Amino acid sequence: MSEELIIRHCSPTLAGLKTGNLFSCTFTSEEQLRRDIVALNKKLVPKGLRVLPLRTEGDRALIYVYRVSGLKRDLEDAAARDILLRSGYAAEKPDQCVRQLMRRLREQKDFPHEIGLFLSYPPEDVRGFMENRACGHKCVGCWKVYGDEEAAKKCFARYDKCTRVYSDCWEQGTSLERLTVAG
Repeated sequence: MSEELIIRHCSPTLAGLKTGNLFSCTFTSEEQLRRDIVALNKKLVPKGLRVLPLRTEGDRALIYVYRVSGLKRDLEDAAARDILLRSGYAAEKPDQCVRQLMRRLREQKDFPHEIGLFLSYPPEDVRGFMENRACGHKCVGCWKVYGDEEAAKKCFARYDKCTRVYSDCWEQGTSLERLTVAG
């Protein structure tokens, strides 16, 4: 797994604008995937981020890059906590929630809808997606919006701009470590 994939798919998280990002990648062996993740974590953990394989299937892995402090803050939100509790999570500790999400992803074919809470999606939009079965949304960007459409559009634009800027910097030789904001 290349650092370029992290830049392409996780720039808003690296910049501290977002708690987490997910992306899928191929791998040639589980051992190589493990080595890649260990190497990335050596660079990112000192900055407050973690890289985890949430699920592997065949030669594909679903990778979660997240800010530990951001996830703690996001999951402490009363609306997020309510969604997690209703979804069967023990919402006391973020690490436990991540482990439970991993179990659910491995046991279910489809994505559990509460995954948006791990990606900085507003709880009102996660709840709207769950209650409306992905229908009746106001707009679509990084997620389907059921709440504040204008705020979401501004957020989508910030994420897009961040990814463009980070990609340009990466192409000009800026390292992953330099692009990652500590926090």
